[in-house]
Amino acid sequence: MLNEVVQTAINKQINHEFYSSYLYLAISAHFEYINLPGFAHWMHIQSKEETFHATKLFNYVNDRGGRVELEAIGKPATDFGSPLEAFEAALEHEQGVTKMIGELYALAVKENDYPSQVELQWFVQEQVEEEKTARTIIDQLKMIGDHGSALMILDRELAARQETVPVQ
Repeated sequence: MLNEVVQTAINKQINHEFYSSYLYLAISAHFEYINLPGFAHWMHIQSKEETFHATKLFNYVNDRGGRVELEAIGKPATDFGSPLEAFEAALEHEQGVTKMIGELYALAVKENDYPSQVELQWFVQEQVEEEKTARTIIDQLKMIGDHGSALMILDRELAARQETVPVQ
């Protein structure tokens, strides 16, 4: 049976992962609105990954005999500014998620919940990748500056992103 304190914290994280999905979907819509379909595609896939993260935690709670309690998902913004500003916002969001995952892992350690520690290791590693990817795109956007043709090339590159969400 899942520790009740850990269960409550994981339920909070499930909500935050669904919010992350919603946020990236909103950023995708923003990129569609400013005619950057490759950026929109990239963020749409990111949204799906966040839904996968929420579902992974959802299934984990159920597998441990816990009770999933879904809460309302907050409304994200609709205007994210320039591509650089949007990715900086995404990185800031991911850094917050990293902090939350770290706190959740520390709680699992404190509660001697070894199965949750193992499950959360995947999320710890995933956050390293999430932050690295956002930083890479931010660095590329800074190099591009105001060069519209380079932005269009990056837009095409981001359009090539493939879905990598494993089937559960």
